[in-house]
Amino acid sequence: MIRSEAVLGLPGYQITGIEEGAGMIRISGRYLGPVTCPHCGCERLSFRDRRIRRPRHESWGLRHVMLELESNKWRCKECGRSFWQRFPGILPRKRATEPFRRSVFVEHWDGVNRSRLGRREGIGGATVERWFHDYLGREAAERNGAACPQVLGIDEHFFSRKHGFATTLCDLRGHKVFDVVLGRSEAALEDYLVKLPGKHRVRMVCMDLASVYRALVRKHFPNARIVADRFHVIRLINHHFLACWRELDPVGSKHRGLVSLIRRHRHNLKPEQVIKLQTYFAQFPAVGQIYRFKQRLCYLLLKKHRTRKQCEPLAHRFVKAIEALKQAGLAQLVQLGETLSAWSLEIASMWRFTRNNGITEGFHTKMEMLQRQAYGFRNFQNYRLRVRVMCS
Repeated sequence: MIRSEAVLGLPGYQITGIEEGAGMIRISGRYLGPVTCPHCGCERLSFRDRRIRRPRHESWGLRHVMLELESNKWRCKECGRSFWQRFPGILPRKRATEPFRRSVFVEHWDGVNRSRLGRREGIGGATVERWFHDYLGREAAERNGAACPQVLGIDEHFFSRKHGFATTLCDLRGHKVFDVVLGRSEAALEDYLVKLPGKHRVRMVCMDLASVYRALVRKHFPNARIVADRFHVIRLINHHFLACWRELDPVGSKHRGLVSLIRRHRHNLKPEQVIKLQTYFAQFPAVGQIYRFKQRLCYLLLKKHRTRKQCEPLAHRFVKAIEALKQAGLAQLVQLGETLSAWSLEIASMWRFTRNNGITEGFHTKMEMLQRQAYGFRNFQNYRLRVRVMCS
């Protein structure tokens, strides 16, 4: 004999009948568990009235399921209050069971848009969104109160034209988003960081070369070491080198083939590509000299897993490179030298610590996908709730 619990997925019910018609399955049943007063918990009750409650249950394939449950109205002899019988798996004043609401949440989570899902299940698209938001709130409530991660990644991303940018705080060790805060300025983030619990636990913060974030980390995370993101440092060097190249050779810097070769690292070049670059540098030796300097600097910054003793000669080479940039006499190179000098401590930390903000950038791609699926967000709190749950 098939148990009612295996059919319904709800404990304590007895099925009294099953009917099928017009694509709908109607399951009649009753709840056999004890009934107590929801206000005082007393079991001394007197019968008052009876009705049939018809909540929607999770579908069987493409067929909708409707439950018909006998519901009684009771009056508590202890507190004198009257109430309708409560059913496990069905919240008060809800027209659907929790398994059905949960199935809608899971399908919408998996990418089925709300209009298509609503037509399939016979409910409104707004209902799908409301149930989905309700379950997101439950998931987020379980994560509230979590302390700051020990390895933190900070980066910005665009939210909307009205609200501007938002700041992402990412747990780089746990590979999940810790929180999202609206704004990227010191005034916008100050109030949030003042109230942030567990700031003393943070040991490392990885970020791009943003002075605002560095000032905030030094102020609010006193025990954290700041590590520059290697990708942004290399990109900054390439940016200034290409700008300097445009000043030295405006025509050659527009050649897409040469630009592609010069942007690559030396070990990624084929022998015929090396010959092509040498031919070009023979015509413009100044560009070749700057290119070779840029390659040495990039290879210096690409080193990882170094001990404190191994970092000492690397630091001397880095300081000499900065001094050479400041004395180069070209505006772009001088500006690059000043920037690297201002961030020298954070850049030198890259040799010892291998963490980078690639995980945060990956989550930004997922956030953009969430915004496209929702056709944009107007309410930042709804966006924050969805990101905290779906990017964990």
